[in-house]
Amino acid sequence: MLERLLLVEDRENLRAVLARVLGGRFDVDAVGDGADAIARLNDHAYAVVITDMRLPGAPGTEVLAVARGLDSPPEVIVVTGYAEVPAAVAALRAGAYDYLAKPVEPDDLLRLAVRAAERFRLVQRTRELQALVDERESGFIGRSSAALDVRRQIERAARIPAPALLVGESGTGKQVAAREIHRLWATRSGAAAASAPFVTLSSGSVSEAQLDAEFSAPLGTLFLDGVAELSGALQSRLMRLLEEEDSAMEARGPGSRRLIASSRRPLERAVSEGTFREDLYYRLRVVDIPFPPLRDRVEDIGLLAARFLYLASLRYGTPARRLTPEALAVLEGAPWPGNVRELRHALEHAAVVADRDAVDVEHLPDGLRGAALAAPAGTYRAAVERGADAAGRDYLLALVRTAAGNVTRAAVEAGVERETLHRLLKKHGVDPARFRG
Repeated sequence: MLERLLLVEDRENLRAVLARVLGGRFDVDAVGDGADAIARLNDHAYAVVITDMRLPGAPGTEVLAVARGLDSPPEVIVVTGYAEVPAAVAALRAGAYDYLAKPVEPDDLLRLAVRAAERFRLVQRTRELQALVDERESGFIGRSSAALDVRRQIERAARIPAPALLVGESGTGKQVAAREIHRLWATRSGAAAASAPFVTLSSGSVSEAQLDAEFSAPLGTLFLDGVAELSGALQSRLMRLLEEEDSAMEARGPGSRRLIASSRRPLERAVSEGTFREDLYYRLRVVDIPFPPLRDRVEDIGLLAARFLYLASLRYGTPARRLTPEALAVLEGAPWPGNVRELRHALEHAAVVADRDAVDVEHLPDGLRGAALAAPAGTYRAAVERGADAAGRDYLLALVRTAAGNVTRAAVEAGVERETLHRLLKKHGVDPARFRG
């Protein structure tokens, strides 16, 4: 769905051309009167407003004031004459996103409008994130389709005491999910289970005695982290313990001790390589939950960042409680090889460094500051700019045709100096002599 843009320009010819250029990227409402623009702002939601400063009905300054006073204010671009630059600077101080001096070239205006729309989206996202983050939200956080799928599987795993296998890159939230499964399962299992422990053992350093001791415990959850690192002897011991647990369950009914294992790499590969027992693999993956890397759930980065910033501010007593749109854009553009864990550390760093309530780009770790917000060259934006350039030439052709090749008259109609129009005609290869006589 295209974002909505309000174009306020009193000259009909220019309004039509600009609306055409902008219409390839936005849903454009074009009006020629300031009072009409204000009425539209009160009745409709816009991402961007482009307004001339001199308008019938109401001046551009009033259009700007109304727009920026809305609950969800659009980004406003003002268009001024060269003599009105001080007024444009005042408009920036009043909340305008940017300004363009006449004569306005359509491709320049489109580029600026696209950037304004990007900022509008980021501002809206930071506000939504702030509203979503509260101290009660915990567990595996995310509202992307990938995150919601993981949460559904966590709920499913929590309904049964069967072993669960969590697979995903380091830092993707496997231990957080394991604790959430334990919490939900223990709560549903009754008062005794609700206070049962959650025990984590590292598979790379666990001993046979530790395994035996944990399996003899009557309640709680054992989380085996990095299960692919178990030695062959410990894999055999674990398999025997699980078989003994099955036999005991047949005699007494379902027990209250459960096993959750995690792996940073798919265990199928370890099985095929002969480093992991196939029977143990199938025994562990009664419930199998794959964890997506953070790069596959970019839409969750803002929510996670806001949550980590909130927690860090409580932990360290810092004033930082929100992200600027620019900081959010950098976070969403980063590769995050360390996944959610790396993101959390970045926000803890920012919370400590920031000396005000908002975390900006300057407060992020050094490695993140170079992240680029601009789209790569040769993509959609380049195609849009080529289209806008063609539309600008069409406007000039129509202008000189209407003026019968008279450049002075055409310049008056366009609202630009005669020398400026000559420069534009030369740039776009339009010869006024073709339209004379």
